[in-house]
Amino acid sequence: MHRYQRGHNPSCGDTIELTVQLNAAGDVIEDVKFEGEGCAIAMASADLMADALRGKPVQDALLMVQRFQNMMKGEDEFPKELRKLNVMQGVSQFPVRIKCANLTWHTLKAALESSNSAVNGFVSNEAQDV
Repeated sequence: MHRYQRGHNPSCGDTIELTVQLNAAGDVIEDVKFEGEGCAIAMASADLMADALRGKPVQDALLMVQRFQNMMKGEDEFPKELRKLNVMQGVSQFPVRIKCANLTWHTLKAALESSNSAVNGFVSNEAQDV
């Protein structure tokens, strides 16, 4: 089973198309693929996220979304086994770029919380609190 979601950051035009492949039970992420156009921060965040999520339970992935968003507020960081994600910490010093880093994570959350295998339209991170 899979989840598909498109995300958009109206502030700077970043877009992402995210496909999450789940196991048959729907509780473990087997693979994450993305296509998109955007700044280096958005694409780096997507690549790091996809790599970190393979093999993770969905509930852990949702906790990782929250941890990443907290890291963008300067309030958290990832533990040693996920330390690659901490390279994005510096973005928190540039508030205008936080939405770029958060876009893929915001899109992932929408995909995992959806019960549909395909969602029409884009989810936007414009209204998210940062």
